[in-house]
Amino acid sequence: RIGTPAVTTRGFGEEECTQLAGWICDILDVLAKGEDTSSVEAQVLDKVAEVCGRFPVYK
Repeated sequence: RIGTPAVTTRGFGEEECTQLAGWICDILDVLAKGEDTSSVEAQVLDKVAEVCGRFPVYK
């Protein structure tokens, strides 16, 4: 289980949850290959910041 209360509190829908799962998979894929995660982490952080900006905890 990964922070599902935060997802529902922000009002994420199916599309955002699908994106979130994809980003987790992107990082896990790089880890599984034993590669450096810096690049994918930076990309995912940017995407997370963008989606969280659209779905703030408090309005």
